[in-house]
Amino acid sequence: MTDITLLIVDDHPVVRDGLRGMFAAEGSGFRVLGEAPDGVRGVELALELDPDVVLMDLRMPGGGGVDAIAALARHGARSRVLVLTTYDTDTDTLPAIEAGATGYLLKDAPREELFAAVRAAAEGRTVLSPAVASRLVTAVRAPAAPPADTTLSAREAEILALVARGTANRAIAAELFISEATVKTHLTHIYGKLGVKDRAAAVAAGYDRGILGRS
Repeated sequence: MTDITLLIVDDHPVVRDGLRGMFAAEGSGFRVLGEAPDGVRGVELALELDPDVVLMDLRMPGGGGVDAIAALARHGARSRVLVLTTYDTDTDTLPAIEAGATGYLLKDAPREELFAAVRAAAEGRTVLSPAVASRLVTAVRAPAAPPADTTLSAREAEILALVARGTANRAIAAELFISEATVKTHLTHIYGKLGVKDRAAAVAAGYDRGILGRS
């Protein structure tokens, strides 16, 4: 099995060293391609090294994580971003997810939970710590302006279920024999009906409302 490649972006050298050592353990299945002390350098290295997953801290002098996540999304980077931070406030959590982070994990997570989260992120699956998932559910329970029609069509529910499994738009289009543009149109309608702004929040809302079952 091919190792999952990683880029570590954190302003604390001790944290970077610790993570590198953890992922370098024999037989772990991970390979660290590089490290960056801030978001600006992290974006440069991510575009240069093309890792499978970027472990991104949020609050860093010289360039924060949210701006870096948004920059990678604008550049169309293949890398998935897994936020790894000590902060779980609304002012940190929601902007990171909205910017395009695949997952959000706290630094006190056990080693095996971190490994599992990285593997899931590499596969495109949304990974949220329980505290962050709770905040997202709270946010989608009380949207600012609930849309008139909140019922998903059968096709929209089908697409949301594929999104929950981490399926990319192109793969969804191929599986359902529709164009990628049609998938994006359906996603826009799903976001509007659920009162959310992105894939991760849509999945959280889907579970909260019983569309995807119960988490």
